[in-house]
Amino acid sequence: MEAVLTAAVALLDESGEPALTLRALAARLGTGVGSIYWYVSSKGDLLDRAIDHVLGGVLTAVQGQTRSGDPIDDLRTMAITLFDAIVDRPWLGAHFMRNVAVRGNALHLYEELGRQTLRLDLTPRQRFHAVSAIVGVVVGSAADLGQDPPEEVLDGVVDRDEFLGRYAESWRTFDAEEFPFLHDIVDEFDGHDDKEQFLAALDLTLTGLRLQAGA
Repeated sequence: MEAVLTAAVALLDESGEPALTLRALAARLGTGVGSIYWYVSSKGDLLDRAIDHVLGGVLTAVQGQTRSGDPIDDLRTMAITLFDAIVDRPWLGAHFMRNVAVRGNALHLYEELGRQTLRLDLTPRQRFHAVSAIVGVVVGSAADLGQDPPEEVLDGVVDRDEFLGRYAESWRTFDAEEFPFLHDIVDEFDGHDDKEQFLAALDLTLTGLRLQAGA
């Protein structure tokens, strides 16, 4: 089973979810499709198992991190670990909470995040909303960064900063009275760092949580 899941994850990493078929997996393993059915019942089952396999590594990393005296700092560390894992595997972001009806690694990761909120003076509803907000920032930001770059960037015609610079130059030509916000932030947008942008969004979320908990 380990070899099957390792090969399935490799296919997903190389070409995304559309590349993961039982036929492609059998070819990767040098076997027949029929033999794959000894391990999984369908493509959906295979995808669920591949996701759980990858999240097992993320869970191990999260559980191995040293806890501090500040649960919000711990939430930040855990969130960054999850973010980095999803950025490295864009296909993972769309399916992070795909199968929480079973006691798999996604549910255990959700539980690990939630346990930190039990250390704060919050109501159950506030804890639920807090973890939902953190997961939303992490998965949403990572999935956005994991999208395929524009074709001209992939082809090497322009680099990322030059591509963003085109938008920035266009914004600078807009009427400042009609678009005051764009004019205010255009220099920040031009050549911005994506990881820094994520960290800022995460810190805004956690600052709000700290205020709510009176921590």
